[in-house]
Amino acid sequence: MNHNVKDSINFDELKWQFALKNSNIGIWDYDANLNRVFFSEESKRIIGFNTNEFGSNPNDWNDRVHPEDKQKYFKDFEDHLNGLTPFYENEHRILCKDNTYKWVLDKGKIIEKDDEGKPTRIIGIHLDITQQKEDELAKVKSLKLIIEKNNKLNNFAHIVTHNLKSHAANFENLLEFYDEAESDEEKEELITHLKTVSQSLSKTIYNLNEIVSIQNNKSDDVQNLNVYEYINNSLILLEVEITKSNARIINKVDSSIYINFNPAYLESVFQNLLSNAIKYKHPDRDPYIVFNSTVSDNNITITIQDNGIGIDMEKYGKEVFKLYRTFHYNENSEGVGLYLIKNHVETFNGTIEVESKVNEGSTFIIKFPINKKNPV
Repeated sequence: MNHNVKDSINFDELKWQFALKNSNIGIWDYDANLNRVFFSEESKRIIGFNTNEFGSNPNDWNDRVHPEDKQKYFKDFEDHLNGLTPFYENEHRILCKDNTYKWVLDKGKIIEKDDEGKPTRIIGIHLDITQQKEDELAKVKSLKLIIEKNNKLNNFAHIVTHNLKSHAANFENLLEFYDEAESDEEKEELITHLKTVSQSLSKTIYNLNEIVSIQNNKSDDVQNLNVYEYINNSLILLEVEITKSNARIINKVDSSIYINFNPAYLESVFQNLLSNAIKYKHPDRDPYIVFNSTVSDNNITITIQDNGIGIDMEKYGKEVFKLYRTFHYNENSEGVGLYLIKNHVETFNGTIEVESKVNEGSTFIIKFPINKKNPV
């Protein structure tokens, strides 16, 4: 009878050993009194060791936990020891024998306590979840890429709408002036302006077409652009609005400054800032707009200062660059331009801020980092 019971126990042990070995689940058994831990062959095999190469000191495993995961690793274990959680569970990266990291799901539970209620024995399992983690990271990366592409698509739609609307307005104004012209000289001059606007429109369409052809890599759409020249191009593009508003615009930007940027984006940045400065001019004075630049060890800074009606920063400061936010009663306000500008600048690791006072004007401050891509 005893012999049969013993055979039955041995058979059950063999079954469990076989099941564990073929499931790739590692077993650990921690003795708190001795501060020793038993690691099964499967646990050792997960990180590339055989039975004789890996010890029974808990730190043999602890020291291999990734530095970024250690704090939570120890906390989760302590929480279970202190009775805060019904069992111990943690996911962490573990350094393997070949100096690569694997993701491991680590679970355990107290099975014995002493007379004072202190844990004396905890057993648990190790499960290699590296493939699962890599699949999760791949899904997150794919989702992030989809969101990024969707944002780019929405952004492109806004660029097309906003930029082409400016050209259409210019054509409309010039054609109205042409109908009102009384002499052949005036009409000839307006035809010249129409040709200029037409050329600017062609260039804008070309740049927008370039955006469509851009793939995922931002470097494909980057050119070394002269900031001074792009500001002057915006002045030409908005010549009709400038003349109509009697605006005075001064470009003090250092003509030697170049930045690596997308041409359509840079055109959109200066065109929108200039157009806004004219659109939101003060009713009691002509627009006065100054572009300036400074260079420090870390940044190229471009400022655009105007004497317009300004923005109430206490009221709207946090809303300035959000989409579809407007701050003035202007029938042409759409709340798109500043959103686009911020989006363009941040795409190339720049920043934009605004300082403004009601009835005094606004100053937009754009900073581009100086690095290998933006040499001075």
